[in-house]
Amino acid sequence: MYIRAAGQQYTRFLDQLHSERLFNWYMEVGCRTGRTFAAVRSKTIAVDPFFLTENNIIYSKPALHVFQTKSDDFFESGFLKKLGIKLSFSFLDGMHLFEYLLRDFMHTEANSAADSVIALHDCCPASNEMTTRDLDNLPKRAWTGDVWKLIPILQEYRPKLKITVLDCKPTGLVLVSGLDPKSTVLTKNYDAILAKYMDITLETYGPEKFYGSFNYTNAREFRDAGYPLFDKCSIANELALIPTKVSP
Repeated sequence: MYIRAAGQQYTRFLDQLHSERLFNWYMEVGCRTGRTFAAVRSKTIAVDPFFLTENNIIYSKPALHVFQTKSDDFFESGFLKKLGIKLSFSFLDGMHLFEYLLRDFMHTEANSAADSVIALHDCCPASNEMTTRDLDNLPKRAWTGDVWKLIPILQEYRPKLKITVLDCKPTGLVLVSGLDPKSTVLTKNYDAILAKYMDITLETYGPEKFYGSFNYTNAREFRDAGYPLFDKCSIANELALIPTKVSP
């Protein structure tokens, strides 16, 4: 049985989060139009192989670095290390194949502070059709690919990570905290993970097993509680160029 995420729209959640919280460095992978980072007030790094934006995406950011390239190439460039950047909050919404998201997570964690948060999108599909890996026959509506696999992979290989699954519609928003930037577990086991999970589908894995491995956290209640997971990775709002807020 598939359990649809039916809470607050994920874009609304992110808009409100960024209106309330300021981060030293925010990174987004998979941006395209720039919609999801346009209102961000933090120093921002945006990575996408093909941008399609015609709007004001710098807004009130003190700095915006835009990389029109694949995420693998971006991380390989060493840009973050060269500038001594430690990411505070990252939103990963790139290619919807689990091996891509796994690599993005590995690289992002390695370049984050230990008290940072990494958000993963589209990990909670509402149907089997959404999860296809067949790029030539994608569904007409929502496509999550098989990035749902990141939840059981992290549960198995990195059990000390804190995984919070928000019920943000349409396909959930996973917040990963308790990071260990020095961990090499995923890197060392990368080939074994791919071999184990590549041919698994959500149908064969079992929707009941998958959805039984976590509980949805109500996104609105999380917001009303003041976004507690972000307490340690936020900086003072007084440092923002424009301390705007989005109404509930």
